[in-house]
Parts: sequence; structure tokens; C-alpha cells
Amino acid sequence: MSNPSDSAGTMPVREQHRIDEAALTRWMTDNVAGFEGPLLVDQFKGGQSNPTYRLRTPQRSYVLRRKPPGVLLKGAHAVEREARVMAALGSVDFPVPKIHGLCMDDSVLGSWFFVMDMVEGRIFWDASFADVPQPQRADYLDAMNATLAKLHSISPESIGLADYGRSGGYVSRQIARWSQQYLDDELAGRHPAMDQLVAWLPAHIPEDDETAITHGDFRADNMIFHPTEPRVLAVLDWELSTLGHPLADFAYNAMMYRMPPDILGGIRGLDLKAQGLQDEAAYVAAYCRRSGRTGMPDLDFYIAFNMFRFAAILHGIRGRVKRGTATSADAHAMGERYMRVADIAWEQVEAMKARIGR
Repeated sequence: MSNPSDSAGTMPVREQHRIDEAALTRWMTDNVAGFEGPLLVDQFKGGQSNPTYRLRTPQRSYVLRRKPPGVLLKGAHAVEREARVMAALGSVDFPVPKIHGLCMDDSVLGSWFFVMDMVEGRIFWDASFADVPQPQRADYLDAMNATLAKLHSISPESIGLADYGRSGGYVSRQIARWSQQYLDDELAGRHPAMDQLVAWLPAHIPEDDETAITHGDFRADNMIFHPTEPRVLAVLDWELSTLGHPLADFAYNAMMYRMPPDILGGIRGLDLKAQGLQDEAAYVAAYCRRSGRTGMPDLDFYIAFNMFRFAAILHGIRGRVKRGTATSADAHAMGERYMRVADIAWEQVEAMKARIGR
């Protein structure tokens, strides 16, 4: 999704995502402490998965995130999980918006939703941080690194998330899940590189296994930074969060070094030194230092895995476009990128095969 911030841009609510403002006002009056109307609702322009709205009152602003209309894939659009993990992390001062309430009654707005604080700050749409002075960019990139390392250091049991996912076997389950969703969605089409990844990845999973709270979509544009400082105020979009492998989660973030600027705001091809940014090796070393590791020998596999997973997500968006249930205005362009991402993922595999001879 695109993030809830004034800089993210809003528009009038799309016709297919209209909500009953009177019903919402009644629910917020009963469930959100301190709420006072009148209520003005508009919609964020992004939201590839779950429609997201800005709720403005004379006193303050909130954000509402809901399941989309139409037929949904099993387990997808789990707004209740997003609300749960953010509420738990907020209890230990991890940077997330405050959750004000979760509604699991379809009769209110037609689908489940939750309401959280509107966090004011800066959104950076790519990992180059080109909008800040060159000498400060490395600090912003490092703040992102530090925030992810902090997430992975939080014990799930200590904040009531012991049952938020399964312990161990995360990567194999993810490969199986996204492979099945890709194969099942015939309307979205097939692509040779995806077929090759479906076959190769499960046979080459590293033996190491760990479990931590993982975000699943940790990148620059899924967080809100302080208006003037290299400090993360809020991490957003927890739909893919679970108990998973921290190195797989880190690799998704580090994937920015191998993605072009028009895909996930990557920085592949940039002159990193001229831009004032640390290179991939330095970024990996910083995370290893913070997490007490001596190295990350399987990074290449985890990056290829994440590229595959992202390609599968884009493939799902393509399917929603074809079924007419896509929630974002740029969903068509996003969905069409799945083949290109799959090709880049297979390039990673080919490079690994050439290096290790298998």
C-alpha cells in the first residue's frame, strides 16, 4: 500500500469503496476514546491491498484501513492481524501508530476495519532518500536498518504474540503458499521465470532456521520519518507480518540494492558513493552488528526468495485487476511488473548456480 500521510496524497473516496459515514461516526463515538465529529472522509491514492482512508475531525485526524470488497483469497487482507501486531508492538515503544479500535462486524461498513492514529511526518518513496541533503542520506538508511534490527530483537512471547505464526519452517511455507497462489490464479497468467522459481527454490532452502516477528514488506515507503530528523516515527502496512525468519525479512529490505528505481524504489544502478549511501556490504554488516551475527552467507538465496514472493504478490494484483476487484488506481501497472520481477529473481538464481555449481 501507499502510506497514510498527507504527503502520500488523498482523493475523494472511490465509488466502489464508499462507506456509510453516519454508521462510521456512530461506531467511532462508541469505540474511539475522545472522538468528536463531524467527520470528513477521503481516500489515500495508494492501497494496493486494503482500501485506506483519512478521517478528519476538527480536533484530529485518524486513518481507517479495511478489507476490500469482492471475492478475497483465503488469509489475505487480514486487517485484524495488522491491528493486533501494531497494538502489541506499541506496548514496547516500537514505532507504530496507536490503534484505536478494530471492527469485525460486517454490518457496520460492509467489511472488517480498524482505526489508528494519523502520524504526521515524511514519506520517502525510494531508498535513495534523494529529498534530503546528501550528507544526511546514510543516516536515514541506517535508521531504517536499526528499526528492523529492533523489531527482530523483540521476543514474540513478551508481547503476547507467541501464537502470531508458527515457529520454524517459515521459508518453506512461504514458498509453498505463494507458489500455490501463483499456480491457482490462472486468470493472471503464467511466466517461465516464475515456473522455474517454483521448481528451484524449495530444493535449495538453507538449513539455518530462526523465528522472530517479521514485517514482510519492510521498505522506505512503508514508514513515516520525523519531519526533519533521520528517525522512524511509524512503521506501516503489517498485512504480511507473522512469526518468520528474520534473515528473510532483512533480505526483503536489502533487496533494494538489487532492484531498479521503478520497482519498490530500488537503488540498483545508482552511484551509491556519489549519493552518500552505504553499499550493500556495509548495510548488511550494520544489521549483523546490531543482531549479533558474524555474517550472512545465505543472503543471495533469501533475496531471490523475496523477489519471487514479491512477483507472486504482483501476480495476485494482476489477477485482481482482471477480476475487477483491484483497489488502487495504479494496480494495472503494478500487476504487469510481475514478469519483470520474476526475471530479476531468476537472474539471482542463475548467478548463485554459476558461483556454487548447482
